[in-house]
Amino acid sequence: MWKSRAKKVLPVIILLIALAGYYGWTRMQAPGLPEGFAAGNGRIEATEIDVAALTGGRIAKITVAEGDFVRAGDVLVQMDLAQLNAQKRQAEAQLSRARIGVETAQALVTQAEAQERAALAAVDQAASVAEAAAQRLARSEQLAGSNAVSQQVLDDDRARARQGRAGVASAEASHAAAVAGISSARAQVVDAEAAVEAAAAMIDAIEASIDDATLTATRDGRIQYLIAQEGEVVGSGGRILSLVDLGDVYMTIFLPTSQAGRVQVGSEARLVMDAAPGFVLPATVSYVADVAQFTPKTVETADEREKLMFRIRTRIDPALLTRYLEYVKTGLPGMAYIRLDPDAEWPAFLGNVVK
Repeated sequence: MWKSRAKKVLPVIILLIALAGYYGWTRMQAPGLPEGFAAGNGRIEATEIDVAALTGGRIAKITVAEGDFVRAGDVLVQMDLAQLNAQKRQAEAQLSRARIGVETAQALVTQAEAQERAALAAVDQAASVAEAAAQRLARSEQLAGSNAVSQQVLDDDRARARQGRAGVASAEASHAAAVAGISSARAQVVDAEAAVEAAAAMIDAIEASIDDATLTATRDGRIQYLIAQEGEVVGSGGRILSLVDLGDVYMTIFLPTSQAGRVQVGSEARLVMDAAPGFVLPATVSYVADVAQFTPKTVETADEREKLMFRIRTRIDPALLTRYLEYVKTGLPGMAYIRLDPDAEWPAFLGNVVK
C-alpha cells in the first residue's frame, strides 16, 4: 500500500521540481527581450590601481580608510621624511662647499694670469739683456780684429752673450709654465662648477623623493583595501593600498557564438542593477574577445560550437559617472543588454535611461 502511494506521489514531486526549476530559469532571463538584442548577467567592475612607495621607507601616516571616496590630488599616504631631510641638508652643505670651490678656483685663475704677465715681462727683460750682450759682443769682435780690445774682454763679452740667451730661454720656460698654470686653474674652475651642478642635481633629486614620499590619488576613485599599515617599513615599489578608478567602470558578460559574432565595439548597451531595477544605465561595448573563454573538449558539431562563450565588456558612459561618481560601487550584480541590430527599438522596460 505504501509503495502504491509512493508511485502516485513521485511523479507529482518530480513535476513540482521541474516547475520550480523552470520558474527560476525564467526569472533569470531578460523579461520580454525582443529580437536584435542580447543579454547577460555580470557585476560592476572598475580598473584597480596599486598605490606604492617609489622608494623604500617607513609609513608615517595613512590619511584614508577602506571604502573612502577620494578625488585626484588628495593625499593618501605620507612616508617618513627624516632620512630624506637629512640627506637634503647634507647635499645643501655640499652645494655651499662647491660654490666656495668655484670662487677659490676663479681666484687661482686670476693669480695664474698675473704670474703669466710677470713671466712675459721677464721674457722681455731677458730678451733686452740678451740683445745688449749680443751687440756688445759684436763690437768686441770687431775691435778684436784690430787688437783694440784684449782677448779677456772678448771672452767676457762672449760669456755675457751666452748668459743672455740662457736668460731668455729660462724666462720663456717660466712663461710657458705660467700659461699652463692658467689652463690648470681654469680646469679647476670647470671642475668646481661641475661639483656645484652635481650638488644642485642631488638636491633636486632629494626634493623629488620628498615630493614622491607624499602619495596622492592620480584620479578620482574609491579606496578598495589597505595592504600596509602606519609604522610599517616597505621596500621600493612596495604596495600600500589599492584604489579603484571610478572613471572606468564596466560590466563583463559572456555571450554564445551566435550572439557574440554580431557584437561590435561601440555597440549600444544598457545596464540594470539588481539593487536598483528601476534605473537603466547607458553603456557601450568597449571590448569583444577574439578567443572563446569556455571551450568544450570537442568542437565538432554546430551545437558544440554554439557552446563557445565570448567575453564582452560594456563600459558605462564616463559623462554619467562624473555626475554620480560618489554613488558608484563595484561588485554590484546586474544585467547587461546589448543591441545587436542598430535598427531595433529598445523595449519599454529599458527605456527609462538615467541622464
